[in-house]
Amino acid sequence: MELIIFLVIGALAGFAAGLFGVGGGTIIVPLLFIVFTQMGYSPDNIMHLALGTSLATIIVTSISSLMAHNKKGAVMWPVFKNLAPGLAIGCFLGAGIAGQISGLYLQLIVGVFLLWVAFKMFTGGKKKTTNDTNNLHTVLPSKPKQLAAGGVIGIASAIFGIGGGSLTVPYLTRYGVVMQKAVGTSAACGLPIAIAGALGFMFFGMKQQVDVPNTIGFVHVYAFLGISIMSFFTAKIGAKVAHILSPQLLKKCFAVLLTIVGCYFLYKALR
Repeated sequence: MELIIFLVIGALAGFAAGLFGVGGGTIIVPLLFIVFTQMGYSPDNIMHLALGTSLATIIVTSISSLMAHNKKGAVMWPVFKNLAPGLAIGCFLGAGIAGQISGLYLQLIVGVFLLWVAFKMFTGGKKKTTNDTNNLHTVLPSKPKQLAAGGVIGIASAIFGIGGGSLTVPYLTRYGVVMQKAVGTSAACGLPIAIAGALGFMFFGMKQQVDVPNTIGFVHVYAFLGISIMSFFTAKIGAKVAHILSPQLLKKCFAVLLTIVGCYFLYKALR
């Protein structure tokens, strides 16, 4: 029964990963939080397990989503190369930071963060966008600034367990990148984030000697396998749908999703 639940979560998360370029974490984290709570795990570990497992599964969803978006020419590889080092280093360090924060405070932090991003997405998009990937230097900040931005996004991604899409997509659209290309590039950026974050949560979780069955540190092995298997296939479907919808509609759908999940975490933390 648990495996079926993890497969369903994977199907939803994979579709979201391809559609919104968020690695599926915005769906995985709250659903795993619910499932782990029902399984009777310690409240001190539930949020950390949800975050760590989410990042581990994003390794698979990012690869699937990346392949689909790359076929559409939507991945801006020069931008990815500038962001990737900072993303990886920042995410590993962020996993250590998250390990020192209580589960309750993590819920509050994630909830407020998602609502803030949703607000920015609803009110943003006023700058001129471009489809020209050959003139990226006229749109985006310098390489050092992109590297620094990658570090900030990496740290936040580990704490929020959401693959960085919730920051990478708004970051790119802010500087005029059209939504489809922002989503495609975000999907690529999710890979170094997920690998570094998963390793970080495993490492720091093992140091804290987490007493939960079927886990490596803060990563639940069975949940990782079940979610990864299904999400690999559904991410491709989501990516195809992303290129059918208009950029404006896609941005609004993305913001609505973040609003719902953000309100959920605040409700759970404050009740």
